[in-house]
Amino acid sequence: MDLDKYFLKGDLIPAIVQEESTGEVLMLAYMNRESLAKTLETGYTWFWSRSRQELWNKGATSGHVQRVKKLMADCDDDTLLVIVEQTGPACHTGSHSCFFKTLLDTEA
Repeated sequence: MDLDKYFLKGDLIPAIVQEESTGEVLMLAYMNRESLAKTLETGYTWFWSRSRQELWNKGATSGHVQRVKKLMADCDDDTLLVIVEQTGPACHTGSHSCFFKTLLDTEA
């Protein structure tokens, strides 16, 4: 598979991670060519850490791994949607999802 088309706009591509069983958005991270290739090869999520400037395998230290069930690109090939089976919390804070801070809720 030619991965170059996903990196025409830059060295990193945003990857939205969604839980298969609930549809909940768990996190947003970035992939480079190597992390995308490792994700496709291993079936588990790999990302590029912008702060540490290194590859990281989600859950390698915590055990909260993400097994990839489906990987999709958007219509412009510049964002990925990674559907996963999540083990434990996805967020480093211990929250199930990284999206737990409500800024606006018009349904409340």
